[in-house]
Parts: sequence; structure tokens; C-alpha cells
Amino acid sequence: MISQKLEQILNRAIRRANEKKHEFLTLENVLLSMLEDETVIEILVDCGANLGDLKKDLSGFLDEDSNFSLLSEEEIQELNRKQFGNEQLRDIAKDNGILYQPEISLSLQRVIQRAAIHIQSSGKKSIQAINLLVAMFSEKESHATYFLERQGVTRIDVVEKIAHSTDRPVNSQEESTIEAPGETFRKEEKYEKALSEFTTNLNNLARQGKIDPIIGREDEIQRIIQILCRRRKNNPILVGDSGVGKTAIAEGLAKAIVENRVPSALANTTVYALDMASLLAGTKFRGDFEERLKLVLQALEKENEEKGSILFIDEIHTIIGAGATSGGSLDASNLLKPALSKGQIRCMGSTTFDEYRKYFEKDQALNRRFQKIDVLEPSIEDSIQILSGLKSKFEEHHQVTYPDQVIRAAVELSHKHVADRKLPDKAIDVIDEVGAYIRLKPDRGTGSEVNLQDIEFIISKIARIPQKSISMNEKEKLRYLDRDLKMMIYGQDQAIDKVSNAIILNRSGLGNVDKPIASFLFTGPTGVGKTELAKQLAHIMGINFVRIDMSEFMEKHTVSKLIGAPPGYVGFEQGGVLTDAINKTPYSVLLLDEIEKAHPDVFNILLQVMDHGALTDSNGRTSDFRNVVLIMTSNAGAKEMDAGSIGLGAKVLSDGEINSSKRDQAIKNYFTPEFRNRLDAVISFNKLDNKNIEMVVSKFLMELENQLVEKKVELEVSEKAKAWLSKNGYDDKLGARPIARLINEKIKKPLAHEILFGKLEKGGKVIVEVKNDELDFIFS
Repeated sequence: MISQKLEQILNRAIRRANEKKHEFLTLENVLLSMLEDETVIEILVDCGANLGDLKKDLSGFLDEDSNFSLLSEEEIQELNRKQFGNEQLRDIAKDNGILYQPEISLSLQRVIQRAAIHIQSSGKKSIQAINLLVAMFSEKESHATYFLERQGVTRIDVVEKIAHSTDRPVNSQEESTIEAPGETFRKEEKYEKALSEFTTNLNNLARQGKIDPIIGREDEIQRIIQILCRRRKNNPILVGDSGVGKTAIAEGLAKAIVENRVPSALANTTVYALDMASLLAGTKFRGDFEERLKLVLQALEKENEEKGSILFIDEIHTIIGAGATSGGSLDASNLLKPALSKGQIRCMGSTTFDEYRKYFEKDQALNRRFQKIDVLEPSIEDSIQILSGLKSKFEEHHQVTYPDQVIRAAVELSHKHVADRKLPDKAIDVIDEVGAYIRLKPDRGTGSEVNLQDIEFIISKIARIPQKSISMNEKEKLRYLDRDLKMMIYGQDQAIDKVSNAIILNRSGLGNVDKPIASFLFTGPTGVGKTELAKQLAHIMGINFVRIDMSEFMEKHTVSKLIGAPPGYVGFEQGGVLTDAINKTPYSVLLLDEIEKAHPDVFNILLQVMDHGALTDSNGRTSDFRNVVLIMTSNAGAKEMDAGSIGLGAKVLSDGEINSSKRDQAIKNYFTPEFRNRLDAVISFNKLDNKNIEMVVSKFLMELENQLVEKKVELEVSEKAKAWLSKNGYDDKLGARPIARLINEKIKKPLAHEILFGKLEKGGKVIVEVKNDELDFIFS
């Protein structure tokens, strides 16, 4: 759509073309007509153009008939009849000085098209004369561009002048918007328009009841108020992890102002939230963004003088670089600095610790203008208090009720199982989602009461863990922990008792809350159940099992893989194997398998884990190990225990005492005193005897039977066959692992062929017997 002023300019150009009998309407003709427009005149004068010389050049060019294709009188009359169908229209056109409509030249068509595209992309509704002026510079070969450049006028100059020409009056008949360069309202209207388009009035939202109440955070709010009441540098910045309530604190301040719960210094203050997306949207030309932000700052400065205003910028690190171009124009942060340092406006921001370090802290000039306030994750009790204050909002929305025990369960279970987020945000999400879940269930109508099973179900979906791991009473798990472990691990009752007692001590509340649940070093020969005990412990307790093979960390430089590469190295942003695993699964059994194969520097990293239950990665993030059962396995001492004593003067001791002494000495040689001193227990695993081997065989065969059920195959193994497997699979030095290999070779492989191609293809029963000292299969 062409604006009214531009339409008048084009009509003047058409009349001039009629006078000159030009067949085409050209750029030069339109430019000459534009020189009668006040806005264009001011822009060109600001750019240093001599309007008299420019008009003279254009008029001289248009007067030269040789430059144009001219029409004869007969051709003009013919066009008049074709273009104006009846005499009435011809008379109207003649009265306006128009005998025919000249054809628009290709260059003018392209210019109008470019201007239209720019208008559409910037969200404006009409093409103004200045838009056409900017688009003309794209026609490099035209005389219009040549005459403008001869006056020292360039496209960049015009765009910059347009962007900063904000004080010219606007014709009230034309559409006026903040975005339209060179068009402004009266100051009051202009400021009001800027605030309404580019900010959100949080006070109005609070009056409308669209802001949730803030519970707690009295210390943070009091600190914010103190900073806002300073004379200079009165700009607080809230820094904390995502989800701890930074934005809620800013909204809570606006709500407190509306409810007159603030000191008189802030009584009439309005809090505006900056909408960075609106500021950037549609800014195509250089200077558009700066103009918008400057309008907002001027409006806030004026309001701050009158009654007080606060600009809240959520994710404030985004202002660094916002609006900047390769041409060296200022970004938003540099536009803010002068106003902030002089106290002309008060600004409150929020960002995360990572973004603060990465962007904000590096800009010292901006950073020193703000006063940092750390917003830490609230405790479980504080989070329960927060949710209790908010639950009425969710009850009203979902039409359900939340008992107090449900609120507590939502906080405690989300804190325990949802690792990658912070309280109270993750607990709020749980009660919100459980409300939606119940509301959508056909068998639970409105007014239903949320129960603990509902919370456990939602937590299991969010954390991607089985619901039974959450719902089973933990006391029952601990009561029968040693019994359940002994049913799965054979011949290691002493080791199981030590493990279960250490975990019960921690869960009773008598352990050290700043350390892992337990830190064990499992030692003993291979194949006796060290790794299996860790797996079964995780399974029975219903927590995650994380295994890291420490043979991958034999070299000194591989230590960085555990906590992440240092700054400047490849992979710095990727995090560490150990820290990432615990961040994802903070409630877990962590198995560091074959720890003695790791480089000694790895032990130094583990010291702080065992002592303080925390480990900081290369990015500065702290991983929490307080809910981890740390188990390290080692074969250290196994070789020495196998060797007998040599020498006539050896002290006469029992075999067990000799082996134990050698094992202890080997462990002392492998591990430093400070490492051993931080362990809860060094647990030695015994060699398996014949009775244990028979139980292991039965366990492996039971697992095989469960696998065959899916194939509709029934397996029956005779006692003689079990004895044969125990005899041929047992190795005093290799433990139970050879049994698994023997079953795989002698039973699983033959059955696999029969299941796929033979007698068990459609299911059936197989009996395993011993014949001629070999296993024999009987199919039925």
C-alpha cells in the first residue's frame, strides 16, 4: 500500500511527464517530485545535499528530449481514450492535469518492488517516500543515483539519518508507528507507545492477578530493595541456576509494590519487563534497533523522575551483542551503560551462573554497574512452603485437591530422582502435571484428591525410572537388604554384611551427611562376585547402576576425561565422564571397576569425592555425590594371596592369616594412606568353594530357564549334569566366570541351533543328562 504523501508525489511526477510528453515515468521524474516533500528535504539536507543544484541537475536532464521517448499528439489521444473509458473520467483526469498514464519504467518498477518487500518484512503497512528514496540507491546505473551521489549523498547516510530523525512532526492523516523511521508522536504519546510495544508492565499483571505470589526469599527481596534505593549503581542482578525462582522474585517485587508491601521509596514505582524479541523484530536498517531502545530508555528516565520505574531484563546476558552489526554499531549493553552509571534509570536483571561467567562477567564496564545477588536453590523445607503457598492456584486450575503429604512427596521425590533441574521449579512441574493427569482420567472427576501413587507415577515418567523403585517403602528395602543380597551372591556373607550395615548406618541419619552413602574398596581374586554385588545392590535398592572401567584411565592425561578437558583444549564444553554420569543419576551405585589400573592422579580426584561428597568439573559445575554408593573393585593382593611363604625362619601362621597379611600389604603398596583412610571399609572377597560353585551353577541355569520361557521351551537339568558343570567349570584362580563360558559352550549353543532349525523350533521340552562324561540332550 502506498501512503497518501507518496501518492501525491507520484501524481506530480505523472503530470510532469504529461507536460513533457514522456512515454515512461522514470526515477528522475519521481525524485524531482520527492524534493517537494518535507521529510525527504530534511533527510537530504542533513546528508549535506544542495537542493538547488540537485533540482537543477534533474530538471536539466528531464528537459533534454533526447533522453526520453516522446509521444505524438495522436498517440496521446489514443492513450487517453484507452486509459479513460468515458468522457467523465477523461474530464476528471484533465482537470488534474493528466491526459494519459505514462508507462512505469523498469527501474522504477524495481525500486517500488524493493520498497514494498522492505515494508512487508519490517511489519509496516504503507510505503513512504523515504522508503522509495533508500531503494533508489540500488539502481546504480540510473541518473537519479548519479545526481544524488554527486551531492555526496550515499545510501548509508540516508539510512542513518532516517534512523535518527525522530523529532519531525507527522501528518495526522497518515499511519504512524514507532517503527516507521522519521515519523514520531508527541513526546508523551511516543514514550507511552514505546513502553507498551517493547515492554510488559508487571504492575498491571499483578493487579490483574496474573502473577503468582512469592513465598519466602525475604533476604533476596530485602537486598534488592536496598540496592534499588541507592543513589548510583542502583541495579541488582539476580544470578542463579535455572528454575530457582529468579524471574519469580522480580514479579514478586511488582506484586509487593501493588499491594503496598514495600518501603515508601518504592511505593509508586512501576516495574517494566523488557521484551527483547519485540525490540529486534523488524529492524532491517542500521539504527532501527538503537532508535527503539533509546526511546524505551528515554521513557523510563522520564517516568523515573516523575514517580519511579524499574526496567527488568530477564536473561540479561542476551543484551550483550543484541542489535550489533558488522558495521560497528552499538549493541544494547553499550546503550545501557551511560544511563545505568548515572542512575538515570534503575535496571534489574537475571541470568544463570554459567551465562554470567561466560558473557556478563567479561564485560567489566557493564558488570561493575550491577550489584550481584546470588539466588540459590531453596531447601526441601523451603520448597514445601513455596508449593503450599502456590497449590491453591493449581487446585483452582485443575479442579483437584493436594493434601499436605502429597506436596511433601512431590518435593522430596523430585529432589531425589529429577537430577538435571532445580527446586522449586521441578516440584511445581510435578504437581502441575499430576493435576493435568488426574483431570484427564475418565474415572477421576473434578474435585478428586491427589494421592501418593499419582505423584510416584508422574515422577517415574519424568525421571524415566520404574515406579516400583519409587513406591516401595525404603525401610523395607533396608530391612531385608542383606538377606536379598545373600540370595544372589554366594560365599561372600561377610562382605555383604559390611555393605548392608554401612548403608543402614547412613540411612538412619547417624552417618556423615556431607559424604557419599558409603565408600568401599572390594578386593579379591577375579570371578568371585565383586562387580555382581554392586549390580545387585543397585537393583535391590531400586537406584541406577553406573559402571566406569578404570583401565581406560591408565595414562596421566586421561584424568581430564573424568572431569572434562581444561579451558583451551578440545572438548572443553563436553563435560567429564564421571561428573556427567552423576549429574544425570545422582542416586546411584557408582562402580569404578579395576581401580588399581587407573593412573595415581585419579586417586587424588577421588579424595574430595570420598571426603566431601562433591566434585567440580572443568566448567565449574559441582556434582553431588552425597546420594551415591561408591564402590571400587581391585585385584590388588590376589596374586600375593596365591603365593605361599618361603624361608625356614618364617613365623608359623595359619594359611588365612598369612594370606590376609599379604593382601593387606599389597593394598598398602597400591594405594596411598590418605586414600585408604577415606574408605568406609576395605572388603575382601573369599575364593569360592565347591558348595558355592554349585549354587552359582544353579543361578546361571535359572537365568537360562527364564530366557527359554519366551521361546516356549522348558529346560530340565539333572543333578548329575549340574555336578558335571560344577566340576568342569570351576577354576580355583578364575572363579565363577569359566562356569558361564562352559554353560554358553555346552548348553546354549546346541539349544540355539535346535530353537532356530531343529526340534525346538516350535517349542518343547529338553532334559540335560550326563552320558559318557559329556552332556546329553533329550528332546520331547
